[in-house]
Amino acid sequence: MTRAAVLTAVGAPLEVAEIELPGPGPGQVRVRLAAAGVCHSDLSLSDGTLRQPVPAVLGHEGAGTVTAVGAGVDTLAPGDQVVLNWAPSCGDCHFCGLDEPWLCANSGAAAATPYAKLAADGTDLHPGLGTAVFAEETVVPAHAALPLPPGVPLTEAALLGCAVLTGWGAVQHSARVRAGESVAVFGAGGVGLATLQAARIAGAGPIVAVDVSPAKEELARAAGATEFLLASDDTAKRIRKLTGGHGADVAIECVGRAESIRTAWSSTRRGGRTTVVGIGGQDQQVTFSALELFYFGRTLSGCVYGNSNPATDLPHIAEHVRTGALDLSGMVTEHITLDGIPAAFQAMREGRGGRALIVF
Repeated sequence: MTRAAVLTAVGAPLEVAEIELPGPGPGQVRVRLAAAGVCHSDLSLSDGTLRQPVPAVLGHEGAGTVTAVGAGVDTLAPGDQVVLNWAPSCGDCHFCGLDEPWLCANSGAAAATPYAKLAADGTDLHPGLGTAVFAEETVVPAHAALPLPPGVPLTEAALLGCAVLTGWGAVQHSARVRAGESVAVFGAGGVGLATLQAARIAGAGPIVAVDVSPAKEELARAAGATEFLLASDDTAKRIRKLTGGHGADVAIECVGRAESIRTAWSSTRRGGRTTVVGIGGQDQQVTFSALELFYFGRTLSGCVYGNSNPATDLPHIAEHVRTGALDLSGMVTEHITLDGIPAAFQAMREGRGGRALIVF
């Protein structure tokens, strides 16, 4: 038996329950979780903003230790420490052929297949985003478990599975931030804090953090923000003032709301770049005039999982963790148990805190 946080229906509160987790099948591994981050995407899955078959065990940002491997698995062995990858690429689809594994057409296949049962009545359970890390143990495809680079603490390594890879990739791959460029980051939650650190490591400056909560200022500045602004109607104007009157070279939106996406766009200079990391609902409509698209010459781009290839990006990120340039612990504002997930969800709704980390 394994304890897990179960989403019984879209919109329902998560319930901690016993589940029956089978041994790993062919090509699978079983992992004992050390820690799991509570990401805004989990909240979006629970409330229906993102689709997820239910009932399900949510959670997709995790790290742990392999306890068993299925037939045909020769890349991992019991005792190996791993970071879970919620979007493992198949290597065979059109997008993988274009070397764009973050767009893999088959990366979400595992989420649609039941992987465990509710102990109380045998109900089939689906794995949230294919990983189901809101549980003491999980079973995942072997290619969704990446070896943890040496020198990275296992508990904090959970953050590498989503927040850090996303923030790092947004800066390095999507926005392609260069040393000396000005950057504005909208939203100082888990992904936003990782983005601020990545911008600092890239040599950006000034780095402006924008959030609705004044309590985020200390976190944002510790992550690398040189300026902090409370979101307001004149945010774009204030960012232009902080960047020589031109606007930021790069704006990275980590909220997923139409208003903040539009403000991020307006805060960049002519020819600037806006990357949208935040996941919003279909009702969040952003509008632009044809004239401004021509006149400002800005670039607006989406960003899936940081446009990252976790297998190649993790070693680079780990090196920054080992040198102290990237501080994983500074992103965590609360350590909780499975029972604390509903409160962590509420904190995200209210814009409070950085990353809540479930420690097993």
